[in-house]
Amino acid sequence: DVALELVKEPDGLKHASKSIQADKEIVLQAVRRSGLALEFASEDLCADPDVVIEAVRQDGQSLKFASQTCRSDRRIVLAAVQQNSHALQSAGSELRNDKDVVL
Repeated sequence: DVALELVKEPDGLKHASKSIQADKEIVLQAVRRSGLALEFASEDLCADPDVVIEAVRQDGQSLKFASQTCRSDRRIVLAAVQQNSHALQSAGSELRNDKDVVL
């Protein structure tokens, strides 16, 4: 399948059609390989906690491509910061000042 071949490449979603960028199963496979693929996912999927948590578990820095709602979700931010402490810079302001997240 062409869509599945696309997600094997780190920036495969970048070159994919809008319909592939909006396909949750394909995007999940892509972000599990490279969390930064979230940058090329549809706006709806960048706001989908299931997709975003998979992306940040693979690369915490992908939090910067998530919706504001996801960047303010404690569970997602904790997963991102555990993977990469620099992800804290992309967290919602209330979580950047939360001692449980910072520590």
